[in-house]
Amino acid sequence: MVYQEEIAVSTGGEGAIVDLTPSVRRCVGKSGIEKGVCNLFVVGSTAALTTIEYEDGVLDDLREALERIAPKDAVYAHDRRWGDGNGRSHVRASLVGPALSVPVRDGAPVLGTWQQVVLLELDVRPRRERTVVCTVLP
Repeated sequence: MVYQEEIAVSTGGEGAIVDLTPSVRRCVGKSGIEKGVCNLFVVGSTAALTTIEYEDGVLDDLREALERIAPKDAVYAHDRRWGDGNGRSHVRASLVGPALSVPVRDGAPVLGTWQQVVLLELDVRPRRERTVVCTVLP
């Protein structure tokens, strides 16, 4: 049996990092699957998923690292073509990635003590709703 549900997330725009761990735990628990994998996928090309210690210092470090890799003040071909100012958002999202797989054991996601699943909002404007598809497979 495969279980799937969508997790809806609102964000405050660029730089928002949302802890999805409680929602992922809930999804895995509802699946009834004891051992397998939980695949997460964020719909859209300007958001990403990863794991991190959800602590202010390391969250700031991640934001600063993304700024060094794809700076706000760089010239992006995407911005020249579309004029929407989010070329860096697409680059950052591509580098981090839209999907994440987490092992499932004893009916729960296998995460380290200080490891949380997070959504990175990389677009330059807030989103009322981001959709993360959570699929749990045996």
